[in-house]
Amino acid sequence: MSPLSCRRRVRGGGIASHETRADGPAPASETGTNLPAVRDRAGDARGLIEFIDASPSPFHAAETAARMLREAGFEQLDETADWPRASGRRFVVRGGSLVAWVQDDEHRVTDGFRIIGAHTDSPNLRIKPNPDCGAVGFRQLGVEVYGGALLNSWLDRDLGISGRVSLRTEGRVEVRLVRVDRPLLRIPQLAIHLDRGVNDSGLRLNPQEHLRPVWGLGDGRQGTFAGFLAGELGVEPDHILAWELMTHDLTPSCLLGVDGSLLSAPRIDNLASCYAAVRALSEALLRSESGPVPVVCLFDHEEIGSQSSEGADSTLLPSVLERICLISGGDREAFHRALARSLCASVDGAHATHPNYADRHEPQHRIRINGGPVLKVNSNVRYATDAVSAAAFALACERADVPLQRFVTRTDLPCGSTIGPVTAARLGVPTVDVGMPQLAMHAARELCGSADPALLVRALTAFLRVPRP
Repeated sequence: MSPLSCRRRVRGGGIASHETRADGPAPASETGTNLPAVRDRAGDARGLIEFIDASPSPFHAAETAARMLREAGFEQLDETADWPRASGRRFVVRGGSLVAWVQDDEHRVTDGFRIIGAHTDSPNLRIKPNPDCGAVGFRQLGVEVYGGALLNSWLDRDLGISGRVSLRTEGRVEVRLVRVDRPLLRIPQLAIHLDRGVNDSGLRLNPQEHLRPVWGLGDGRQGTFAGFLAGELGVEPDHILAWELMTHDLTPSCLLGVDGSLLSAPRIDNLASCYAAVRALSEALLRSESGPVPVVCLFDHEEIGSQSSEGADSTLLPSVLERICLISGGDREAFHRALARSLCASVDGAHATHPNYADRHEPQHRIRINGGPVLKVNSNVRYATDAVSAAAFALACERADVPLQRFVTRTDLPCGSTIGPVTAARLGVPTVDVGMPQLAMHAARELCGSADPALLVRALTAFLRVPRP
């Protein structure tokens, strides 16, 4: 994928496929790159780079995943319509979330489900509803911190804007995806001459006062953000009803290091898992093996607790699974029997051992970049892994000839969480928390290994066929 494109275009389609993009990278499907067809290790690293660069927001991530699925023969269904009872490869999209599955003679509900879950959102800065502000001759925008962002990592970067906008169009609401890849915004750090102690006492940022990006000069009479957005969309400002817009780093993703062994990109947490999940589903279908119904669910809003209409704590996944059972000829009793035969893998970023801060990691559980997937364990169930689900994933890695690493956090440090515990509680299904090792998690720019994407794809492909212990 070309990292930058000198063109602006508006693409039509359904409610979730309208997009305005200014000076941005073309989607993978428009560059001749068939993402699901990538096979080799280097290919999966390149495929992940293309997936990330095509997905600056959760809504774009869902669209990119949908495009990959269509190329693999999947059909999109409408949640409000009657679903066909015939066999098929299908998916639904709800906002920034997506659920895909395969239902045919080889993948039977009576054998249960094999579920791979991930999330499409990442910490960032989001544009407020009335963002126009400024000081001492600068035009600025008000932003709100989304999720647990490493705030200092957003300083001194050229930032674009992406997300979705709701428009008034002939008496109805139209939702368009928006992507502006021009360098619009920047948050300049205070010069060291005016903060002499910053290198000794550390940088302290007040999100309200210190994170307002500059995007021009003037006294506020040069136009509003809504006016700018209307110009990008080709509509009048009063046609804009609402938006969910966020900033994204404009530096293209790339391989890094003297040997190309590293991969530098934004949003590795957790688009790496989304990419691997969709690739695994496509790979699994190339093998003529019967077994459970394979399911991939990519949720929005994990970084803020998953409690939304499309988060992991919503009815999205349980509703889709029950409908799969019903259109297969089963009833609610059959649905609960299917759940009792199911397994789930919650796939999210894992902490690699940091070379400059090795003391922040559990000494008996060192995690290596390019060392294979990481099985995450926490006795207080911040991760959902138990002995049953851990054994299933370990067996999948053995079958795929993939090395497996095991992570626990230091006993004197708090542990983060994932969609795993939420999904396990909602479905009553044994769930394992796994992920790809990385550094700088929740920074505007993160780092992982270039060999690990392929290893994760292989492990997840095998997991879709692994028997339940």
